[in-house]
Amino acid sequence: MRHNPQICVVGSINMDLMIETTKMPQQGETVLGQSFAFYPGGKGANQAVAAARLGANVHMIGAVGKDEFGASLVDHLRTEGIHTQGILMSDQKSTGVANIILSEEDNRIIVAPGANYAVVPEMIDKHEEIIRSSDIILLQLEIPLQTVLYTVKKAQQFNIPVVVNPAPYQQLPEELVRNVTYVTPNKIEAAAMKEEAYFAAIKEKLVITLGKEGVVYYNNNTATRVKSFKVDVKDTTGAGDTFNGALVTKLAQGEPLSDAIPFANAAAALSIMKTGAQEGMPTLDEVNKFIIERNG
Repeated sequence: MRHNPQICVVGSINMDLMIETTKMPQQGETVLGQSFAFYPGGKGANQAVAAARLGANVHMIGAVGKDEFGASLVDHLRTEGIHTQGILMSDQKSTGVANIILSEEDNRIIVAPGANYAVVPEMIDKHEEIIRSSDIILLQLEIPLQTVLYTVKKAQQFNIPVVVNPAPYQQLPEELVRNVTYVTPNKIEAAAMKEEAYFAAIKEKLVITLGKEGVVYYNNNTATRVKSFKVDVKDTTGAGDTFNGALVTKLAQGEPLSDAIPFANAAAALSIMKTGAQEGMPTLDEVNKFIIERNG
């Protein structure tokens, strides 16, 4: 087992604009919020931070604008120990933002991709050596789908495992899902995938996150459920990203899926006890201590 797995995250980098309110507004309704704050976000960046805090050596391939948000986000990733030479600072597009409404232990999110759509296949070619030297590649769907597919093909050339987190969900080409190692949909995304003709053929690749109901994966066409950890919930934003970052960290270390999932569940449980996608992401020591306490 490698102590410091090499992980490449290809994905989005956003600034999260979060407002907390005691009541989620209905259509046409105005409500008063209790607080507003900026937090570093983007599913790609979130997952990169989660993996880095758990001991992985992480390279990020993505894009931000040449603006105040962009400079701040790149600096933040560097402070997390993430390699940022794969990040483009675009003078054509502004940094992506996510508008998050947090209420009643749940959230609603609207993303304006901005510079994330500048993550094109040519960027993958430019940073081919990062792909080649990685133990595993992690992707999401807040960048162009053609870039996700191209990255999967590039990873195949070097026999590098790939995990795709299909969020926000869009229809995935059969070529993509058949050529990745694992796909990690949540309950809603998995329901959409079940409508695809190829679903039965790729069940063994699925790791389905169900929030407080745990995680389901398949082995020899039999579903196995891994229970979640019960904790006091503050903010569920970033829980799935924490799970994905933790999962690929363990997989890159050579751990079997059956061991990687409980570890990722523990990391996700710790993350939802604080506000902000990245604020609550735990360190390796924190996760190990939590697991010992809960299993003891």
